[in-house]
Amino acid sequence: MSVVTTLIKISILLSLSNNIGKVQTLNILGVFPASIKSHFFVFEPFLKELVNRGHNLTVISYYPQKEPLKNYNDIDLSQNAQALELSHPITDSLFMTVMSMTVGHIVVAPLSCRIMLDDENVQNLWESETRFDLVIVEQFNSDCALALAHRLKAPVIGISSHMILPWHYDRYGIIYNPSFSLFDFMEGGTKPTFLQRLKRSFLYHYVNIVNRYITQRLEYSIVQEYFGNLPPLHELGSDIKLILVYQNFIFTGSSILPPNIIEVGGYHVKKPKELSGELLKFIEDSEHGVIYISFGTILKPSSIKPEKLKSIIEALEELPQRVVWKWNKRTLPGNPKNIYLSKWLPQNDILAHPKTVAFFSHCGLLGTTEAISHGVPIIGLPIFGDQPANAAAIEESGLGVKITLNLLNKDNLLKKLRTVLHSEFRENVKRVSAMWHDRPIRAMDSAIFWTEYAAKYQNISLRPPIVDVPLYQYLCLDIIFTFTCFLIFFILFIKFSVLFLMFPFSNQTYNKKLK
Repeated sequence: MSVVTTLIKISILLSLSNNIGKVQTLNILGVFPASIKSHFFVFEPFLKELVNRGHNLTVISYYPQKEPLKNYNDIDLSQNAQALELSHPITDSLFMTVMSMTVGHIVVAPLSCRIMLDDENVQNLWESETRFDLVIVEQFNSDCALALAHRLKAPVIGISSHMILPWHYDRYGIIYNPSFSLFDFMEGGTKPTFLQRLKRSFLYHYVNIVNRYITQRLEYSIVQEYFGNLPPLHELGSDIKLILVYQNFIFTGSSILPPNIIEVGGYHVKKPKELSGELLKFIEDSEHGVIYISFGTILKPSSIKPEKLKSIIEALEELPQRVVWKWNKRTLPGNPKNIYLSKWLPQNDILAHPKTVAFFSHCGLLGTTEAISHGVPIIGLPIFGDQPANAAAIEESGLGVKITLNLLNKDNLLKKLRTVLHSEFRENVKRVSAMWHDRPIRAMDSAIFWTEYAAKYQNISLRPPIVDVPLYQYLCLDIIFTFTCFLIFFILFIKFSVLFLMFPFSNQTYNKKLK
């Protein structure tokens, strides 16, 4: 009997252990209102992994699956993508940065909101009272999706393909200080100069004012047409359970982040595939390895000024390495023979090839993440958006070096290239890459866990108390005022006490003089 009892207990324990950590199938809505391909490249592997783990997904985006995927239902907005397509000339003008941010907030965000809510399939979601256990919302320049989630009565988590944006700090309770906080859109890293701190302070307050008092009001007027009265969008933003941020402290450095900020940088990097054809032959025939060049999907490489392009080509000709360049035209000036050109290239596979010795990049986070994952040093040429901040992190982490557009010439670029091509520098990058990979839990597993956690415990809030603390309390103005009043009262009390005590003595002295 004891043997049977023991076997029953063992079977129960095994059954329980097999069910630990299992989550019931969730019905999840993903909303990705930004028509930016590189952003969705980051999100797509995460969404597919949710499906692989048994969840049902409905995804609103501009990038539907090319082949149908079981339990993955696309709501395709791509027919309107042309209205939102972005491109950026290669210029490091601060004015252009400010203008790009302004247009993105007051033109693109409301337009993307209107496009999404006008879509018949999106409207069917709330008209049919579709039930969702969780809504995953991209955190970029639009908060329109928060109104949709509120109408569907579903909890929300955020997700980003970049660092936390400055206009999202308040809603997540992140303490911002221009003296040491990495600032998306600005250079300087964690050690900015006085001028950089001045620019950060201006831009931080400017973009927050634009977002709060222009963008959100424009979007609120749109969502009211569909949903009637609802809480202000900034209040809905404060109710987001947590955000999956595409960064990792090995790259971005230590920072003061509350527990609702989940760092999951790196989960999009896939297992590399074997290269083939002319590209493979070009790379493997290179005796000294290849330098890979790409400026992403938004920047137009051919918009670079002719003298700058000439400097790049001349610097590359001085090196024994071959070059693989993602270029949006068929030829380069002079048709250099050591350069392989293509409008599209398998970036992750190229960076993973053992003969790739350096990456000349615009410092987009997608390519930067792939480079750190494969241990390839970077020469960064940041232009706009999050690129200056990424470039600063690249230098501070030891992953590479940067060169600004105004200092780009043959000699400066050649010096930077030779720096990262040095064997000692490349070995250090391999060590940084090893630290990047050495985690207690994989980035994808962490992202999935916290997604399921937010759906499982819908009533829990990870929002730090600072979100709800009034500004005067956060700055302790009431305490300072109280102490100041007490100090003034104390000083006056001492003064009048002394005068009161001295008055009889003074009076006696005066009377003696009269006598």
